[in-house]
Amino acid sequence: MRAGRTVVVVSLVGAVFLALHSPEAQEKRKVPRVAVLHLISPGPGFDAFRTAMHDLGWVEGQTVVIDYRGADGKGERLEELAREIVVSAPDVILTGTSGAVVAAKRATSTIPIVMAVSIDPVELGVVKSLARPGGNITGQAILSPELTAKRLEVLKEALPGISRVAVFWNAASGKAALSLHLEVTEQAAQKLGIELRRVEVLGGADGLDAAFREAREAHCGAIVTIQSALFYALNGRLADLALKYRLPVLSSETGFAQVGGLMNYGDDTDGACRRSAFQVDRILKGAKPADLPVEQPTKFELVINLKTAKALGLTIPQSLLIRADQLIE
Repeated sequence: MRAGRTVVVVSLVGAVFLALHSPEAQEKRKVPRVAVLHLISPGPGFDAFRTAMHDLGWVEGQTVVIDYRGADGKGERLEELAREIVVSAPDVILTGTSGAVVAAKRATSTIPIVMAVSIDPVELGVVKSLARPGGNITGQAILSPELTAKRLEVLKEALPGISRVAVFWNAASGKAALSLHLEVTEQAAQKLGIELRRVEVLGGADGLDAAFREAREAHCGAIVTIQSALFYALNGRLADLALKYRLPVLSSETGFAQVGGLMNYGDDTDGACRRSAFQVDRILKGAKPADLPVEQPTKFELVINLKTAKALGLTIPQSLLIRADQLIE
C-alpha cells in the first residue's frame, strides 16, 4: 500500500509540474506591458521602436504587449491620458514628447518611464542629472534649445540677405521646453541681425496654413521650426505650403527634405526611439531607471533638397553644400 501511495504522490507532483510548465500555463502568465504616451498617433519613431523591440527578441502580442495612447495633437489631454495609463498599471511607460514625460511624471513616481524624446530633461525637472537620473525616469535627451539656434545660423548661411524669419512652434510640445527654445533662438537672432517673428501653429493642417499666411503677412523671408511631433506628422503638408507661399523652410524634422522641403537639420528621431527600446528592454529584465544614464545624440544631419531650392529660385552656397550629409537632386 505504501508503494502504491508513493506512486500516486509522485504522479501528482509530476502532473502539477507539467501543468505549470505547459505551453498553456506559459500563455496564462503575465505578459509585460509597455504603454506609449504621445502627442499624436502614430507618433514619430514608433515603428523604429517596435522594430528594435522585435530585434531584441520581444514578440508583440506574445512576449510583450504595447499599448499606444495619442493625444491627437492636443497637449491638454496628455495629463488625462497619463492618469489612465497609470491606472492600467503597465510595466513601463514610453513617452514621445517633453509634454508627455512631464504628464507621466506627475501621474506616477513608481512606474518606470523611458523618454524617447525630451528637451533638456534636467531643466524640465524630470531627472536630477543625465548621468544619474534618479527616480523612475530615464531615456533620450535628443532635443536641445541650442540646436534650434543652430538651425537659424544654417538658414542665415543659406540665405545671407534674410532679415526677418518666422519661427513656427506648437504649444503642445510643452511650455517649459518651448520657453527654453524660444529664448535661445531670440538670442541667436539678435546676434545674426535677424528679426524673429513667433508664430504659433494651432491644430493640424488648417493651423499650418494659417501660420504660413501670418508669416507672409508679416513679410518674413523664411521659416524655421522648433521640433514638434506635430510638424513631423505634417512634413508633407509643410513642404507643399512652403512652395505654395514661396517661403523657404528649414525644418527640425527628419525626412522633411525627402518629401520636398528645402532643408532639415537635427537629430535622428528614429534612432532615438531605437535606443529607447534598449532601455525598455533592460528595465523589463530588471534594471532600474535611476541606474540607466539619460543618453544624448551623437550625430546631427543636414539634408538639402536642391530641386526645391531651384523651384524657389535659390542658390545654396557651396560652403553649406559641402557640409550637407545628403543632397537631394
